[in-house]
Amino acid sequence: MKNNTPTGTVLYSLEQAIKEYRKISQKNISKIVTDITVDQCLVLIILNKNSDYSQKEIANLIFKDNASITRIIELMVKKHYLKREINEFDRRKFNLKITEKGQNTIELLSPVITNNRETALNGLTTNEIEFLDKILNKIISNCKTS
Repeated sequence: MKNNTPTGTVLYSLEQAIKEYRKISQKNISKIVTDITVDQCLVLIILNKNSDYSQKEIANLIFKDNASITRIIELMVKKHYLKREINEFDRRKFNLKITEKGQNTIELLSPVITNNRETALNGLTTNEIEFLDKILNKIISNCKTS
């Protein structure tokens, strides 16, 4: 621990690391695609891996509430990254599909995302990364069980 103030704790450092990572990620993404955010990229990546995810599942995966994910998806439809298709089994629901523009964006941004991760983890060994992951999962578990 650095000191006894709230901003001197390891949890504050963790939050600061996440914010700095998101800033550099957005900066590098915007150099290639100017009208997409980090969260919108995450939605594309998630749907590209599994197009059957529901809106609620996507929200959970990117740590957003339902209202936020609804706004993100609406913007992505307006920007032609995604399209909605009526669910053939339940007409009250819809399926999200990645458009050609969305697929092209994923291809353009894949090397940027890889580079962002490499930049953030530069100088860390595989063992350090695995250890950090274990520690973070322990913190997550502690918070969920309290």
